[in-house]
Amino acid sequence: MHTLEQLQSGALQGATRLDLSCDLRAVPPEVFSLADTLEVLNLSGNQLSHLPRDLPRLHKLKVIFCSDNLFTELPEVLGQCTALEIIGFKANRIAKVSGAALPPALRWLILTDNAIAHLPTELGQRPALQKLMLAGNRLSSLPDTLANAQRLELVRLSANALNHVPAWLPTLPRLGWLALAGNPLGWHRPEPSALAAVPWAQLKVQGLLGQGASGHIYRVQRTGEVRDSAGDGAQGSMRDSAPEWALKVFKGAMTSDGLPEHELAACLAAGQHAALCTPNAVVPDHPQGAQAFLLPLIPPTHINLAGPPSLESCTRDVYAADLRIPAATVLHIARSIAAALAHLHQRGVLHADVYAHNILWNPATGDALLSDFGAATLLPLDHPDVCRALMAVEVRAFGCLLEELLAHAEPVQRDVPALGTAMQKLAALMRACLQEVPAARPSMHDVVLQSL
Repeated sequence: MHTLEQLQSGALQGATRLDLSCDLRAVPPEVFSLADTLEVLNLSGNQLSHLPRDLPRLHKLKVIFCSDNLFTELPEVLGQCTALEIIGFKANRIAKVSGAALPPALRWLILTDNAIAHLPTELGQRPALQKLMLAGNRLSSLPDTLANAQRLELVRLSANALNHVPAWLPTLPRLGWLALAGNPLGWHRPEPSALAAVPWAQLKVQGLLGQGASGHIYRVQRTGEVRDSAGDGAQGSMRDSAPEWALKVFKGAMTSDGLPEHELAACLAAGQHAALCTPNAVVPDHPQGAQAFLLPLIPPTHINLAGPPSLESCTRDVYAADLRIPAATVLHIARSIAAALAHLHQRGVLHADVYAHNILWNPATGDALLSDFGAATLLPLDHPDVCRALMAVEVRAFGCLLEELLAHAEPVQRDVPALGTAMQKLAALMRACLQEVPAARPSMHDVVLQSL
């Protein structure tokens, strides 16, 4: 984070990125001293309600973040910034979005956690649009012009007021990640079995393991006998289980994916699978009243397969540049994740975030787990056509994962022809999953039965 003093003194001359969070109520005029170099401007966490009219003087500006401010409308001056590709105004008070506020090169728009009820038709007239983050607003419909957004790959619509899914939405040729939880869609499905309940008094927190958008993960130790309190039908029995677990404590706030209760509902519906990281119990009496559940403690040998997308990659994960995965391990990971997704789809769960950064793998064994249900959507099991259409979106995400795995696979030696044939088959499967006509893609059930 930079300081206002650094900016005003000229110490940041030539900077390509500026991060200022110091209770600003107006953009400092010294920002324009960086007009010939500045590409990323981060003004999140201030008290801003407007941007200067001469913002286009920052003629190289590609990215602007103004989250956690006081804006009530998306500033129209943004639309005049011809190089601007990424706009982030999360957690403001925005109720109005004008088409004039959308720059021609718009690629990634973040308006999570605002008060937006309508979107302009111009949104579907931005040909570079790839990523649209709109969770936690008041949208009851989407502009039909978005059907023209042929490059749109990721859409977050959780916790809005949508009463139907537009027929064109799952037919977008490149859409692979779609979150819809928490909308009044009128979808009905049976209640899943409850999880076992573990009292807070029986847990001892050992330390923080990490955190994500929706919560913190702690290592905890069980200090007393744990009984299933949800009855004989409870999922994830804790009897005779390991003494150490991972505890996820939700922050309780809106995330880019949605709300904590949506994640918990999806986890309950998902149940248990060898390649899924889903909870075994809830903790109903957290001292701060936070929602919390217990997960199996993942061994330290498991690491994230990749890092999340960058500003440059937008919708695709970032892998270590020197990562090379043995072909047999690539096949093992692909089979594990395919089986996990087939299990979810059979239960009417759309994970909606099938990414390598949500896959924990053991490089020594190739074992892989799909985690993070923050964006998951529960599908209407009594509407098979809707289920098939939305599952086909996720099949494309699986195809993207295969594409990345194949790009990092070690070459197959000629003396193992069976492995070479299997990798060729995997490449053919990737192409099938990436077909631009969603209805032509295989189901995950078919992927498991026939292709892997």
